[in-house]
Amino acid sequence: MRKFLMGAICASSVLLTAAVAQAETTIRVTLQLPKTHSLGQNWLDFAALIEERSGGELKVQLFDSAQLFKDKEVPEAVGTGAVEAGTAFLGRFTGAVPAVDVVAIPFIFEDEAHLRTAVAAGSELRTGLDAAILKETNAKVLWWQAFGRNIYLSNDKAIRVPADMANQKVRTYGKVHGWTVEALGGAPTLMSGSKQFLAYQQGAVDVGMTGASAVRSRKLYEVMDHVTLSYDSAIEFVAVMNNDFFEGLSEEHQQIILDSAAIVEDQLRDAIYTQEAEAVAEVSSKMTVVELTAAERAEWVSATSGVIDRFVAETSDAGAAAVAAVRAAAK
Repeated sequence: MRKFLMGAICASSVLLTAAVAQAETTIRVTLQLPKTHSLGQNWLDFAALIEERSGGELKVQLFDSAQLFKDKEVPEAVGTGAVEAGTAFLGRFTGAVPAVDVVAIPFIFEDEAHLRTAVAAGSELRTGLDAAILKETNAKVLWWQAFGRNIYLSNDKAIRVPADMANQKVRTYGKVHGWTVEALGGAPTLMSGSKQFLAYQQGAVDVGMTGASAVRSRKLYEVMDHVTLSYDSAIEFVAVMNNDFFEGLSEEHQQIILDSAAIVEDQLRDAIYTQEAEAVAEVSSKMTVVELTAAERAEWVSATSGVIDRFVAETSDAGAAAVAAVRAAAK
């Protein structure tokens, strides 16, 4: 009898362990930046929320610093299910959805309020772009991750007006950014973020394009000595999940993920400009920080005004609709 009871207890323990293992769902996440970066912290906040709300049934395993996939590989990796979720620069989806590059058009957003309204969940712009990304890539957009605004880096000489960009080889990270550089008189060189440090160090390019947080996290102040706060375009990343994986979850777990995504999106959006300012303040002791005057900014706006027409011509109806959606959000 005793042997029978012990056997029953052991069997029950095995079944219980199996049930717990089966109840737990681990979501592997690929991120090109360190977990200490604001995007990494954003994922960790999301992880804490879904684990708490699911009673530990949902867990996140974050692979930061491009351990699994480089940024350019994320759309395909997530879409095919090679990894359950990840973060990618929004511009990485231009091959499938060219209209996503609308956020890269220089000076298309009048101010922070305009940007927030245009890219808010449920907005006309977001609804169209998120649906297109899902349809074309099988990657479900969970939330947009604000990264900050575009700035320029240079050595020895400050970039203040378009004339300062003449004949300069400039690191860019998207097609529309390349058009912007051409409009300013420079020569664009497309380059991933991870290659910036070495490129600047070796003089492969003269000028850099990036976000303020990247200057700090990638220690770009060690190889560039001027930073120009042009703030000419928004830099947006997206947190995406393989749609087949998402659809395979219970409705309860799906809702937990969506609700938590909405929370962390707002948290990052609310904090990003403060974080951007903190990053600039931190590197100001290592670099010369250049803030454009109203007159200088007007020169930039005038010089790049044709980029929006080029964008619409290249992206056809979808691009025109995206531009219209952005403009409508300003009203």
